[in-house]
Amino acid sequence: MSSTMRETSRLAEASINGIVRRMVNLPRSILGGFSRVMNGGRRNRTLPSSYQYQILQQDTPYVPEEWSFLTSFQYQYGSMHPFFYACRFAEALKIAEDDHKFLFLYLHSPDHPFTPSFCEDTLCSELVVQFLDANFICWGALANRGEGLQMAITLGATSFPFCAVIAPAPGESITVLQQLEGPLSPADLVEILQRTLEEQGSAFGSSKLKREEKIKADRRIREEQDKAYLAALKQDKERERLKNPPLVLPKKAMDERLKQNSPIKQQGRVKETTFTRETPNKDPANKGKDSHPSSQILIRFPNGEKRERRFSSMDKVKSIYSYVDSLGLPGTENYRLIASFPRRVYGTDEMNMTLKDAGLHPRASLFLECQ
Repeated sequence: MSSTMRETSRLAEASINGIVRRMVNLPRSILGGFSRVMNGGRRNRTLPSSYQYQILQQDTPYVPEEWSFLTSFQYQYGSMHPFFYACRFAEALKIAEDDHKFLFLYLHSPDHPFTPSFCEDTLCSELVVQFLDANFICWGALANRGEGLQMAITLGATSFPFCAVIAPAPGESITVLQQLEGPLSPADLVEILQRTLEEQGSAFGSSKLKREEKIKADRRIREEQDKAYLAALKQDKERERLKNPPLVLPKKAMDERLKQNSPIKQQGRVKETTFTRETPNKDPANKGKDSHPSSQILIRFPNGEKRERRFSSMDKVKSIYSYVDSLGLPGTENYRLIASFPRRVYGTDEMNMTLKDAGLHPRASLFLECQ
């Protein structure tokens, strides 16, 4: 066995038997991405799928930094891969934090001899794809440029393929829960990631619980303060009313009020009120549709954007496609909808299935995958 293979085997064995956990400070260029995320939110970074393949054939192609890895990866290995978010590292980490998940980071070195076999046999295997899509937010980058190069230097990558499990940390740091270098089989990779979730998830879960409890406590304090303010405001109004009793109306104003309260006026008001309350009956054609329970569908886009919509459980799968098409988002000219775990593609054969028959009721989460 060569020294490189022995080193890879040693790293894999160490990863299985023990959990790596260390704090890493991020470089300023990455931190700049964090400030943009916090100040400006997520931006639409979708690149039309037809363009993704054309730009690779140009003499001097321009590929946006966020799409450089995904475009190169799909061109060589196809669309069967984990759902990698095409965005800045800071944005992906924010998505993971919002979804209460860890971030799976993959640094891609196209020229490394272990890369093709790892991508084809491990990273694109159905077992790994389903496991990562169900449990992690995935982000990838080229190891020789842009943020990928910066993260390789920051994390001290010495061999490829390089993977890491990342968790957010306070301040300008991240927590590296697991770091993997060299080739691994699908079973070994899933075993390491599963062990990381089990051993690290409880620790981070307790900190999340503390944060949630603090948020609830702050909300209770605000509600009590609002209640006290409203009570004080009511008391002030009552004191003001007692200081300024209502004026006695003069005889002319009293006569005018009596006229307005006469039976003739009252009759006119009753008729007017009766007319106002008349409402048309509901359309009988919609009555049957409204009786069906609704299905809540969450759609995730490659740029990190989410859209949620309520459909009838008897609507067809093609209704979801029609909704996505109506949004007019760039990069959705050619796509398909995929459920992550278990992985299922909702394509042409499922278009006329109802959401209930398709297993999308009462709620489901779908990924939009560009082709």
